[in-house]
Amino acid sequence: MINLTIDGKTIEVQEGTTVLEAAEAAGVYVPTLCHHPQLTPYGGCRLCMVEVEGARTLQPSCTMPASDGMVIHTGSKKVLDARKFVLTLIFSERNHFCMYCQVSNGDCELQNRAYDEGMTHWDLQPNWQPFEVDASHPFIILDNNRCILCRRCVRACGELVGNYTLGFEERGADSLLVADYNVPLGESTCISCGTCVQICPTGALIDRQSAYQGRETEVDHHVGVCTECSVGCQRDVLTRDNRLIRIEGEWDSDLTHGLLCDQGRFIPLEEDRSRLLTPLVRKDGNLKAATWDEALKAVADGLGKGKGLAALASTRLPAEDLALFKSIFSDRLDAEIVTTLEEGSATASLSSFAEKQGKSFESSLDALKETEAVLALELDLVDEHQVAGFFIKRQLLTGTKLIVADSNPNKFSEKAAVRLSLDQGSETEFLAQLLEAVKNGSDDPDQNAAVKALTEAEKPCVVYGEKFAQNADEKALETLVKLANALNASLIGVKGNANSMAAAQLGLESPLKANGYKSAFVMLGDEKPSQKLVKALEEVPFVVAQAAYGSQLTGNADVILPVTTWAEQSGTYLSLDGRLQKAIKALDAPEGILTSQEALRKVAEVLSVEPDMDWKAALFARVPTVEIKEA
Repeated sequence: MINLTIDGKTIEVQEGTTVLEAAEAAGVYVPTLCHHPQLTPYGGCRLCMVEVEGARTLQPSCTMPASDGMVIHTGSKKVLDARKFVLTLIFSERNHFCMYCQVSNGDCELQNRAYDEGMTHWDLQPNWQPFEVDASHPFIILDNNRCILCRRCVRACGELVGNYTLGFEERGADSLLVADYNVPLGESTCISCGTCVQICPTGALIDRQSAYQGRETEVDHHVGVCTECSVGCQRDVLTRDNRLIRIEGEWDSDLTHGLLCDQGRFIPLEEDRSRLLTPLVRKDGNLKAATWDEALKAVADGLGKGKGLAALASTRLPAEDLALFKSIFSDRLDAEIVTTLEEGSATASLSSFAEKQGKSFESSLDALKETEAVLALELDLVDEHQVAGFFIKRQLLTGTKLIVADSNPNKFSEKAAVRLSLDQGSETEFLAQLLEAVKNGSDDPDQNAAVKALTEAEKPCVVYGEKFAQNADEKALETLVKLANALNASLIGVKGNANSMAAAQLGLESPLKANGYKSAFVMLGDEKPSQKLVKALEEVPFVVAQAAYGSQLTGNADVILPVTTWAEQSGTYLSLDGRLQKAIKALDAPEGILTSQEALRKVAEVLSVEPDMDWKAALFARVPTVEIKEA
């Protein structure tokens, strides 16, 4: 530990702490623009300059290591004059006439820093040249006229996401933020994660969907978990007047530290399906508006009990809803099949293996952040579970080796150091050969290269996808665990939808077979039904759909119970690596719309069953594939 004095306060900090971090620890405010706590210190804007006794010139606090006995002044006249001069230069370089900018009056860090210093104008005559605004991207607008050249977006794209799309052309005042080799952003390698937009301190990068709809001080914040996949990213849903405004990553999240993908940030704002706003009951061949009492009576009259009844639920729904669903249809009504729309494709074999072993065998996603070598088995982290892919991609330029084994073309394999061929159905043989190569080498040079990378890594990881889990039998999983043990590697299984893991814990993973069901209850929530599901239910005489949006399935149903969307209900989600987290209600539902759980309770009542309400006990009743950790 070292001691230093900042503005008369003597504090103790760990060696390696920067002066800026020490000032923050002492409760002393030092303004910054290019600095961000999730990025490597850069020292580009020079706004954080401080006076260090004994130093000839002012020093950038964000990059300067604190040393024992150091005496620092953050508010001397020399420092304040330098801050104002730096801000004056930044304002004069580009078009920063704030009344025309969408982030003005609270959301712009540049403007806020000027107000902090008491600036009402800048003394230098502006000498900027206009830049074209790039509006080619479906979600993001790039305006170089507002750019302050802090490079936070460029660093975030590389350091946090590993995509390296953004960069700068030209030099000095002519520097221009560009995508790839100066192509339109909408035609570039941008993956629409939006990290650059969230981290931009000015209006140079903005979200076109939320522009001019509400500043930070004019919106409501709802911090919870993303429900778009099973990674479980923390996010902040911003609303105003009961409307979705935008979605941002939560910088303080322990796992993802602000990262989101397009599915978590932008796509939920694009919803254009027709909303179901009243219960519907089929009469004389047509669906007619009905009261809740009429719809529930139709459910009671038409829904079979026990044999012939199929019940299916979306894994996008909260764990509380899935547990209640299981208690009603499996434990009380003894339905012929009670499962999810995923039918356990990503979890069934894994859960069965964990039960047989009597212990968990998977690791946390945190292992991907520090690994030096990754073996990805039938997994494309470019199109699915993207944030987990970010953890790997951003390390590739630092020496981390990626080995991809897949039976189909895989975008993730484009970044691989080694590519291995893995045919579906030959998982056991493939893993056995790899295990043998670890022990005794192989005649296959690619296998040897893969084994070399994995065995030389201090913290190797093996991560596998839904396809692998669906095709792997017990022998394959046994061999997989042996391989991980031989490599001393962390083992991570990527699941399906947000609550695939919770559904597995509840035993909702039976395959749906064409057994001539007499009735079906489908708890869709806001999930889009697949054509496979629609076709499977076409011949069922009586179908109840509990859904938020109209679809081909609801159009074929006999009773429709309208329920809330993801944004209109709270609930618990179990991530792929065992983190129990809360999704928070952000919007009020239209009048007459119930949550999925409220609708289920009414169904239970009309069917005269009393379900078990202890969802957490049901969740922990089965041995999990990965240790479950409560928040």
